[in-house]
Amino acid sequence: MHVILVNGSPHAKGCTNRALEEVQAQLTREGATSSIFWIGANVRPCLGCYQCRTLGHCVIDDTVRDFLKQAETADAFIFGSPVYYSSATGSITAFLDRAFFSGGAVLSGKPAASVVSCRRGGATATFAQLNMYALINQMPIVPSNYWNQVHGNTPQEVEQDAEGLQTLRLLASNLVWLLRSIQAGREAGVPPPLREQKIATNFIR
Repeated sequence: MHVILVNGSPHAKGCTNRALEEVQAQLTREGATSSIFWIGANVRPCLGCYQCRTLGHCVIDDTVRDFLKQAETADAFIFGSPVYYSSATGSITAFLDRAFFSGGAVLSGKPAASVVSCRRGGATATFAQLNMYALINQMPIVPSNYWNQVHGNTPQEVEQDAEGLQTLRLLASNLVWLLRSIQAGREAGVPPPLREQKIATNFIR
C-alpha cells in the first residue's frame, strides 16, 4: 500500500506539510508506505488547449507530469492545501485541474481525501472544493470523525491543535482499512463497479 500526500502550499515546510506529516506518521504505524509530493510554487494553469487528448500528457512540462508518473503505482492520495480567501491555493487548483484533466485515468477509482490548514476560517469550503476533484473521478472519499482541518499560522501552532491532529490520524487509519478492504475484495473475486461510457449533455439543447 503506497499513498501519495500532495502538498499544495507554496511553502514546502509550512502548516500544510505539518498536517500531512501527521497523516504520514500514522500511515507508517498502520503498515503503509507513503511520500509527500510538494507541487512547488510555480505551477501554471491549464491552457484549455486539449493537446493532452492527443499527446497523452499535458503540454506543460512541470511537476504535474512528475506526479502523474508516480501516481501510476500509488494506491491512494491525500490532497492538502492552506486556505486562501476561503478556497484552495491557486497553485494546487491549477495543479489538480491539469492532473485530473490530462491524467484522470491514472487516479480513477483509487481512494482519496483532502486536508486543509487555516489560521481561523474558510476550512470547510476549501475541504469541499478539493473533494470535488475526487468525486467526479469515481474515487472513494475517505472520512474521519471531523472535517480534515488543522488550525495555526505556523507549524508550531498546528502542533497545539490536538483535535485537528487526532482527526488526521484517524483519517490515515480509515484509509489503510479501506485499502485492505479493497485488496480483500479483489482476492475474494469481487468485481469492480461497472463503468459505463460517459454521456455528455449540453444544457443549451
